[in-house]
Amino acid sequence: MKARPILSRLFSYFVRGLLFVAPIGFTILILISAFDFVDNIIRIRIPEVNPENGNVIPGLGFLIILSGTMLIGFVSSVLLPQALQNLAENMIRHIPLVRIFYFAFKDLISAFVGDKRKFTEPVMMVLNKDTGLHKIGFITQNDLSNLGVSNMIAVYCPHSYAFSGELYVVPKENVKPLDMPSAEVMKLIISGGVSINES
Repeated sequence: MKARPILSRLFSYFVRGLLFVAPIGFTILILISAFDFVDNIIRIRIPEVNPENGNVIPGLGFLIILSGTMLIGFVSSVLLPQALQNLAENMIRHIPLVRIFYFAFKDLISAFVGDKRKFTEPVMMVLNKDTGLHKIGFITQNDLSNLGVSNMIAVYCPHSYAFSGELYVVPKENVKPLDMPSAEVMKLIISGGVSINES
């Protein structure tokens, strides 16, 4: 048997293995990195053998933060009146630098989870009518009158393979709604157009 067919077959097996292992490994790596990041926020050391450093229980910090966040969510939604929450936010609103980070981060989280999700209207917008260039994104604001413009909307376009994106202000007639679930559109954009539901 010639060497070339053997090498070709071995390479084929390698590619198939890579297609199976790489996405699983990458997903596990992201989950472990996220878990480790949260777990490192609170490190509780138990002095046993070495009284100075102690031993760290993996996952304990993650469990504390997860439980603490749930407890705060319960207290803020059940026990703490909305008036007190509004009072706290009004106080933050008057702190010059803190208010920028606080409300920007709060709006970002609210865009993905909660009652005020923003990435629910996937659209395809025209960037250049002459060349037929389009871009896929999500409507984040339907009314921009506070910016002094009318008949314009805000469309956010995430970057592929990144946690970033660009905000476009475009005329409403240049935007066409997509008849696809938001999650599928986000997956399509993040994957650079490679991942699409074919069913």
